[in-house]
Amino acid sequence: MKKGNRFFLTATLLTVSVLVAGTAQAAPKAVLVKKLNLFATTQGAEGLLLSGKTVITYANTEGPNTNILLTGFDATGQQIWQKTLDSGLDEIATAGATDSAGNIWLAGSSSVAAPVDTSTPVVATDNPDAVVVEAPVQIRPDISSITLWKISPVGDQISRFSSAMSTPVLINALSVNSSGVSVVGSMSEKPFVATSTLAGVFTKPVYIGTSKTELNAVARATDGSVNVFGSSSETLGGKKVAGARDGVLIKLSKALKITNVVRSSANKADRSWLSADSSLALTGSVRVGKTVESAITKFTPAFAPTWTQRVVSNGSSYISTVANAKLLTTYVAIGSTGQVSGINGWRPTSLSTLLLVIDPKGVTTAAYGAPAIGAPIAIASSKDAGIFTLVRANDQSVAIYRLPIVG
Repeated sequence: MKKGNRFFLTATLLTVSVLVAGTAQAAPKAVLVKKLNLFATTQGAEGLLLSGKTVITYANTEGPNTNILLTGFDATGQQIWQKTLDSGLDEIATAGATDSAGNIWLAGSSSVAAPVDTSTPVVATDNPDAVVVEAPVQIRPDISSITLWKISPVGDQISRFSSAMSTPVLINALSVNSSGVSVVGSMSEKPFVATSTLAGVFTKPVYIGTSKTELNAVARATDGSVNVFGSSSETLGGKKVAGARDGVLIKLSKALKITNVVRSSANKADRSWLSADSSLALTGSVRVGKTVESAITKFTPAFAPTWTQRVVSNGSSYISTVANAKLLTTYVAIGSTGQVSGINGWRPTSLSTLLLVIDPKGVTTAAYGAPAIGAPIAIASSKDAGIFTLVRANDQSVAIYRLPIVG
């Protein structure tokens, strides 16, 4: 071996040793799983929000037209109000958030009012053969408007804003702050991002990719820029596919121009980011062959990961963070399918919800579960009220579970 090569190899090994020594940490202590307590049962709830200490669920109900049912629970789990949003049109809510004042914001889609028939009435004519003419069947208009509802903390509608599109709309996520509202969803199988002012002035939706891309979560910054998260099996922002399907993090300017794309990938893996918090804590699914896990990762504003975890699951997971005593604690509800490394006493025999508590360094400090209660479908949190998880059981019943925050 040449002297120069020996020097290079020695320097390389020394560098690797220093890096390994600098990042080596003692293995975290195992935690004992504790019981996750039932807070309330609720019929058919599809989403969960917090306004102060009031826990709010929303659901879509059928009738002559589809409506939105809001239900409020107090701190003891007792129902204190229930309100229906009914404009006379078909409308569905598929995403929600609360603003700093405790107002509830829902996003979804609605139909456009049918035009009024102004034709001249036809004068009756003789009908000697007694032919019965069937009345024309009224066809429901497509739910092709992006719609926002602003609702008071006690369930009363304050405002309703709509922006008509040319095709049916599905909204996947909503983010609201003092600079406006952002939504992500799909139209004609194409993913899009749209924003609105708090007064309901919408931007034109911006498409990102094709049907090979999905946008599942959104976090709006105070300057009006937008971070969106999902999955893609096509090139986006000049970044090519690395796995079978990659998780994607996309940063857009206030004008909804793409400024950064980061892909989360692994060899032959199907990945997707499903849930995000404004602090850029994300969770999503990772599928490689028959193995399914939930990935939990905290990112910097530049989309650089600071810590990450993987947990065996059915792929479903929801994330929320709470600032308590100046520390940012992450809470993740996972559809657990088996034992989890570092969690003692957790051996579910069927799909169950497991709630992990993770400190700012990415270490799991506590775990709570309720075996055989099914998978989570939403999470909401606040320092005052606690952590609430909406769970759909294996028999399709729905319940809310609560974890108080101590300290």
